[in-house]
Amino acid sequence: MITVPNDIWGKLATGRVHGETLWAKRAVPNETERLLAALDSDGRRHFLVLLTDGEPSLDDTQSRGLRVATRDLAVPGHALGRYLDVSCHDPSGHDAFQVIGGELADRLVLNEDSPAASMAKVLAKWRRFWGQQPRDLLTRHEQIGLLAELWFLSVWLVPRVGAASAVERWRGPLGARHDFEWPRRSIEVKATTSTRGLIHRINGIDQLVPPQDGTLLLFSLRLREEGGATNSLTSIVRACEVALADSDEALSLFASRVAAAGYSPTHDEEYSRACYRVVEEALFSVQGDFPRVTPVSFPGGLPPGVEHVEYDINLTGFDRLRVQEGGPPWTA
Repeated sequence: MITVPNDIWGKLATGRVHGETLWAKRAVPNETERLLAALDSDGRRHFLVLLTDGEPSLDDTQSRGLRVATRDLAVPGHALGRYLDVSCHDPSGHDAFQVIGGELADRLVLNEDSPAASMAKVLAKWRRFWGQQPRDLLTRHEQIGLLAELWFLSVWLVPRVGAASAVERWRGPLGARHDFEWPRRSIEVKATTSTRGLIHRINGIDQLVPPQDGTLLLFSLRLREEGGATNSLTSIVRACEVALADSDEALSLFASRVAAAGYSPTHDEEYSRACYRVVEEALFSVQGDFPRVTPVSFPGGLPPGVEHVEYDINLTGFDRLRVQEGGPPWTA
């Protein structure tokens, strides 16, 4: 993804901005000439795109702190004309605004849509994140956990049930007991970077209890962090967006769920630095002698004073419970 340099705003601030004038520079001149970064007299940040004759306009005020308008502008040093003007009215959103500019630049380079259509698509994605309080960076453990859920969503589930149905079945971010749930089937997703085997942390004695009327599977993803690997949280989010691109409903629902999971694109640069190779992936049937602790393990209830149980399982040596390894076929 194209990145708008952070220092461009400082360079613009050294220019003289008077009255209604917007002081502007090309945001990423080596990528596209069309995107300008600008400051107004109140210090607000803008991205501008000069529209050609016939290109549609866009006006949008639905996002708190973010405005899109089509205006006739005289920008010193740049062409007089009709501009698409995206402005940030909330300083706490500067980091997100920076990324929005990069995504708009990406779409301008691709030149598949008009600038207005490109901006509308970027807004549709970011509206879920814009009105929220700034999110802290996910921990490394949280990153690989979310990466594993999105890997299962895009690689295993979308090809079998379609985009909209796959995202609807992703229930973990909503506080569901299992990460993926639908009638008669639940799937718990676990990731590990252990070099000793398929070792996973189980959170509570209810996590590996099957649904009331159905079966439970556990999806195991073993990862290894490597400098030359290509799978990061950033890349898998992008892969999901591509897989869901044909369904606006699925894409909107995905944005809502991934935001609920604690992810914010403002940290994508940091997330992209941790890259992983997929060492092993498999589905296990949680039945029979599958290693687990459940409420039936304590017929009289947990011992007095014990409020929560966490434990590790090692699925190495339980190949007889594997439902599928690596890919198709299995029935969702």
